[in-house]
Amino acid sequence: MQITQVRNATQLIHYANKRFLVDPMLADKGTYPGFPGSSRSHLYNPRVELPCDIERLLDIDAVILTHTHLDHWDDVAVDRIPKDMPIFVQNEHDRALLGQQGFTQLTVMGAATRFGDVTLTRTLGQHGSDAAYADPATAERMGDACGVIFRHADEGTLYLIGDSIWTPVVEHTLKVVQPDVVIANMGWAHIMPFGAIIMGAEDTVRIHHAVPGAQIVATHMEAINHCLLTRAALREFVRDNGVAEYVHIPEDGESVIF
Repeated sequence: MQITQVRNATQLIHYANKRFLVDPMLADKGTYPGFPGSSRSHLYNPRVELPCDIERLLDIDAVILTHTHLDHWDDVAVDRIPKDMPIFVQNEHDRALLGQQGFTQLTVMGAATRFGDVTLTRTLGQHGSDAAYADPATAERMGDACGVIFRHADEGTLYLIGDSIWTPVVEHTLKVVQPDVVIANMGWAHIMPFGAIIMGAEDTVRIHHAVPGAQIVATHMEAINHCLLTRAALREFVRDNGVAEYVHIPEDGESVIF
């Protein structure tokens, strides 16, 4: 498998001869205001340009959409992705939304959703703390966000955690599935007053202890206003904690191969 970091949570995953585009945010640098009620909301998003032309990102077989927050699915993606592109979504709500946007080949992922010879399994995440979800307005704002497990007879198992903090459900999934590769959204994004809504540096150690043999790919960093963890800080952290050989922190446009 080959995982190419594009920008933020957008990645190209080449898996078992299929090309998946994950969570496409395709706008130019500075197109959107920062998320209100979040850290550094005065900054505009995305904070960096794409590392390649959009056309290169559209040479794919399917899109994987973990949820529809603007930093994962934006107006440019809606406009540029062909309306007959196969798109895999987390639930009926997102399928209805994309249907209203004109997309026609929509599949809600389940326990064993097939795409050719690849099996996709939707997993559960939690896009914020228990306190955040106890607040009705914040719970509605954060909504659901899924992860995805990729399986194929000739490939290692890949677990894309998606936008989630560390939870017992994520830990259980890691221990039961024992993936060979884990993609973790590590930007440590914060909303006020509830704190982190995705993983941060310490979660690399938690993932490693749950699946000691897995390789970890860190993404969702340095492109959105409320993502506070930098690549440099994460590199220092994994070195200091003895897990650097297991953690990959690709730059935008960089690929890792397993």
